[in-house]
Formats: sequence, C-alpha cells, structure tokens
Amino acid sequence: MKRILSISVFLILGTCQSFAQCAMCRAVLESGDDQAAVEGINDGIVFLMSIPYILVAIIGYIIYWKFFRSSNSKNTSELL
Repeated sequence: MKRILSISVFLILGTCQSFAQCAMCRAVLESGDDQAAVEGINDGIVFLMSIPYILVAIIGYIIYWKFFRSSNSKNTSELL
C-alpha cells in the first residue's frame, strides 16, 4: 500500500505542470524580460496551491485507515 501511495504522489507531483497566475502577477511579469523570475513565480504558486490538497488527502487517508482498522478489530472480536 505504501508503494502505491508513494508512486501516485510522485506521479501527481512529478508530472503536473501548471502555469496559473493571478491577473496582477501576470501583467507585472509579462512586462519584464526576466524569464527566470516568471518561472520562479509559477513554481511558487504551484507549490503553495498543492499543499492544502496534500494535507486533505493525508488527513482523509488517516481517518479512513483508523475507521477501517477499528471496524476490522470489532469483527475479529465478535468471531471469538
């Protein structure tokens, strides 16, 4: 299970490339010639955007795991 989870996280974060910017940032950065700054801003936006989704996924997985584990142990104790 850990292997599948780590592979899926790598695929999502490794291959996802986004060029999202707010309108103000885009206007300011398009006026200049410094492409390194534009790429840096894009990377920062993508990083900040992905953190909440990762945290929600981790919390959801923990809740699911605890729920599944507790229902599994109840079924085992009823059989004995």
